[in-house]
Amino acid sequence: MLTLNFNPFPIMETDRLLLRDLTYNDIDDVFEIRSNPKTMQYIPRPVAQTTDDARAIIDMILGFTARNERINWAMTEKGSDKLIGIIGYVNTNNDSNRAEIGYVINEAYLRKGYMFEALNACIDYGFKQMNVHVIEAVIRTENTPSIQLVEKAGFTREAMFRDYINFNGYHDAYVYTLMQ
Repeated sequence: MLTLNFNPFPIMETDRLLLRDLTYNDIDDVFEIRSNPKTMQYIPRPVAQTTDDARAIIDMILGFTARNERINWAMTEKGSDKLIGIIGYVNTNNDSNRAEIGYVINEAYLRKGYMFEALNACIDYGFKQMNVHVIEAVIRTENTPSIQLVEKAGFTREAMFRDYINFNGYHDAYVYTLMQ
């Protein structure tokens, strides 16, 4: 059985990052990320049009955490409070002790190794604190950077599903897993 208790919120640190709870002070940074069509091209969610959209995203994430259903961390560089990305468990399956990880990062912080650091911290948390048996990543087949990221972290490609994601059209997806 998964252990989903996020109170108090689990703050984590990596060499360069602080992974903390999202707050309403992050609205402008969430908007910057979620309003960028290039950043959002593989995320099956609408591109934010206003800061009210960013507030709704924060409301949703905080609600999931408060209900102990899912958890997402705000990624910040140590010494800065600017949110540079969001990472967390976007779906959970208690019956099979599985959780799906998802992430997004500000375009200005790509290719610096930040997401790899955050991913490894979240993997560790999932296995040790949440009692996850399998961590999954569902990635559109053309999202090469995300594929490279999870493969570097040790995930195995298990399957390719045609028309698996239906958002602005149908898209093929790979399912990657990492087992404890």
